[in-house]
Amino acid sequence: DGTGLYHERQCWELCAVHALNNLLQRPQFSKQSADSICTDLSPQSVLNPHRSVLGTGNYDVNVIMAALLSQGLRAVWWDRRSLSPQSVLNPHRSVLGTGNYDVNVIMAALLSQGLRAVWWDRRRSLQCLCVSRPVGFILNVPSRVSLGLLSLPLRRRHWVAVRRINGLYYNLDSKLKSPVCIGGEEELRLFLGEQLSLDSDSQLLLVVSEEVEEEGSWLLTADGPHVA
Repeated sequence: DGTGLYHERQCWELCAVHALNNLLQRPQFSKQSADSICTDLSPQSVLNPHRSVLGTGNYDVNVIMAALLSQGLRAVWWDRRSLSPQSVLNPHRSVLGTGNYDVNVIMAALLSQGLRAVWWDRRRSLQCLCVSRPVGFILNVPSRVSLGLLSLPLRRRHWVAVRRINGLYYNLDSKLKSPVCIGGEEELRLFLGEQLSLDSDSQLLLVVSEEVEEEGSWLLTADGPHVA
C-alpha cells in the first residue's frame, strides 16, 4: 500500500496468525507453525481443542500466548479496571492494597501448585466441556459493590470458584454465606452458561492438571474426552 509497513490480510480463519505477524512486522508465523503450537499444547489430543476442527485456523488465546513466548515475549492480560499503564503502583492488584487481583496473579498462583488455567472459548457450546476433567473452575463475572449491608449502584469484576466435592458441584463464591450446591454435570453446565451470559466480559477459566492440558481432555468429542 506504499506505507512500507508489513501487513497481512485475512485468509481463512488465520486472524491470530495475521495479528501476530502484523504485530512483529514480519512473517514469523504460518498456519503450519500455529498448528504445531496447537500440537505442543495438546500433544495427545485427536481433535485439537485450540483450533478449528476444519483445519482453517480459528486459534484460541492459548496459542497466541505460546507463540509470543517462543519469541521471548509475554502476553499480559490487561485488566480493564486499571487506570494507567504507566502506574508506578503494582498493576495486578488494587491501589488500596485490599486485593482485587487480576488474572495474571491467578494463573501464576495455580502454576505454583502444578496446575494450569485454560481459557474457555465462549464461542464453544458448554456441551463440549468435559466437566469431569478439570480440578475446578474459576469465573470472572460482574458483581455489586457493597459497604456492609448497603448495596451501592456500582459493579466490579469478581472471581468465583466452582468445584466438585463428594460427587456434586458447588458454588464457592466468597460473597455467599456458605457454599451452594449446584448439582450434577448438566446443572453445572447450566450454571456456567448463566454466569457467562451476565455480560459480554464474563470469562471462564478451567483449572486443570498439566496432563489434562496436554491431552486436551477437557474438551468432549463424539467419542468422549481426549484421553490417551
